[in-house]
Amino acid sequence: MTHLSVNLNAVAQLRNRRNLPWPSVVGIARVVLDAGASGVTVHPRPDERHIRRTDVFDLAEMLAAEYPAAEFNIEGYPSEDFFELIDQVKPQQVTLVPDDPAQATSDHGWDFRGKGNFLTSVVQRLKAPNRRISLFCDPDAGVEGVAAAKATGADRVELYTGPYGGCYDDPGRAVRELATLAHTAQAAHAAGLGVNAGHDLTLANLPAFHSAVPYVDEASIGHGITADALLLGFAEAVRQYLIVLGN
Repeated sequence: MTHLSVNLNAVAQLRNRRNLPWPSVVGIARVVLDAGASGVTVHPRPDERHIRRTDVFDLAEMLAAEYPAAEFNIEGYPSEDFFELIDQVKPQQVTLVPDDPAQATSDHGWDFRGKGNFLTSVVQRLKAPNRRISLFCDPDAGVEGVAAAKATGADRVELYTGPYGGCYDDPGRAVRELATLAHTAQAAHAAGLGVNAGHDLTLANLPAFHSAVPYVDEASIGHGITADALLLGFAEAVRQYLIVLGN
């Protein structure tokens, strides 16, 4: 079974189009958790173009009070501001991404060998009881890449599935991307790392991914599930994703 964490960034971005409190990020979090999601994910950026710092605290308060078994996953680049936020909120999972603040979205994984010393120091700083650290990982990281990721002390890698998601009109390329992802997932599992996955996964492409890529503990899905929710409603979208993931 693969757990589902719903990324709420797209909900926040829609809200931010107006200076109004809807759609409510906290309200949608309640909907997806009631529908069976295992947790929620946010990626606050310095310019607050979607998730705001206040959202992070509001979600943490709501989760602690109403959904103590749910997991809060916070993604971000390990800046001093990010360290401060994690220290205050104390999420169950931290996912580290190598993003430039100006990037529209995450589009590559870490250079585990080139940034190994840096990542090791970051992981050590963020480690805490009942918290796992996940590192964003290129799909072609392979055996050497995940070995370097393991050496940092991280608990998991998150496979960047964007290249696979971009194959919606190229089935042959999709097959090749899935083989690459499967190889890295197998290598990560063999190295003793847990495996997460996320980026551009949808109801259309998730079944093939789930069938082809082994050992995936958690899928973090935001843009795709939000798009599906426009047609299905968030609760039904979550239920359909959970069926695909074997829940």
